[in-house]
Amino acid sequence: MAPLFSARSRAIEPFHVMALLGRAHELQAAGHDVIHLEIGEPDFATAEPIVRAGQAALAAGHTRYTAARGLPALREALAGFYAQRYGVSIDPERILITPGGSGALLLASALLVDPGKHWLLADPGYPCNRHFLRLVEGDAQLVPVGPESNYQLTPELVERHWNPDSVGALLASPANPTGSVLSREQLAGLSGALRARGGQLLVDEIYHGLTYGLDAPSVLEVDDEAYVLNSFSKYFGMTGWRLGWLVAPENAVPSLEKLAQNLYISAPTMAQHAALACFQPDTLAILEARRAEFARRRDYLLPALRELGFRIAVEPQGAFYLYADISAFGGDAYAFCRHFLETEHVAITPGLDFGRFQANCHVRFAYTQSLPRLEQAVERIARGLKSWNPDAV
Repeated sequence: MAPLFSARSRAIEPFHVMALLGRAHELQAAGHDVIHLEIGEPDFATAEPIVRAGQAALAAGHTRYTAARGLPALREALAGFYAQRYGVSIDPERILITPGGSGALLLASALLVDPGKHWLLADPGYPCNRHFLRLVEGDAQLVPVGPESNYQLTPELVERHWNPDSVGALLASPANPTGSVLSREQLAGLSGALRARGGQLLVDEIYHGLTYGLDAPSVLEVDDEAYVLNSFSKYFGMTGWRLGWLVAPENAVPSLEKLAQNLYISAPTMAQHAALACFQPDTLAILEARRAEFARRRDYLLPALRELGFRIAVEPQGAFYLYADISAFGGDAYAFCRHFLETEHVAITPGLDFGRFQANCHVRFAYTQSLPRLEQAVERIARGLKSWNPDAV
């Protein structure tokens, strides 16, 4: 007999890119040089001051559970960071430390979404967002967005797609996969549109700090009642440490703490102690130098891909991705990605991983490789385009 797995587990889709990643590892094991432009993980190791702080925490015996909301010292450090970077005053009691940004999204979904209720999400967008909603028996109401709205929701789109089962919206700024950023005025407009309908606003600010030519405003600058999820993974470069945080309205904290106690007890203790070093001046100097390097990579790869015929309608202002339309080349995105992996050993992500709207004619490039490797990748892609035949797939 087939296992009686839950309907929710069957409804949650796998990452299509993971099959490509598995094949990439097979090619590497066979001796091929694969250039990885598919995975959204900074290629830099965690900054040395953070590593030293983690090692010191282990040596000092900081290996027990913390409180469910996290180390008070880390919550206070984050409150100070918000005051310095955004000019907003956040009570540390409103901050919960979570196991990655995913832990923050899990808490917010469990708190705010009842079975059958909907949240508005931009399509394309990060796929796990809709899957977390499904996990709590809610639903993602995917709203098609394109270059005309900078791949973001707008108050007009909220008005058009809101229905009796809608209870809120989840935004991302900077966004994955497009790198688009919401301005302070746009955040205020969206906040107003949701408030007018009694809706909740949750903003994914995981790529804050990784912006180019501007600083992304926090939604907390315009809406103190919004929920914010963030992570130490991207700007702070702590992907494997699994540490994030959630900023919530004061009246939501007791319920969120109760959920945290039951869902995961606490975030990793060593990682929390290590993260205290994130806000030191020497650490921030390292992180800002890395941001500048990502900007150089974007400024190389964006025109190089456009010159090859990829249509990238919106210049990304943040994150480390380029979302490219491959319509000029024909064929579907997954086959396109498979072709470049097999023939040129360049791994990229098909648009199918980011939603439904025009997904089959888009791919995502992550510029999480050094400039010389990006130059190699462009040379290989140019060669691979000559051998690409969509009719032969």
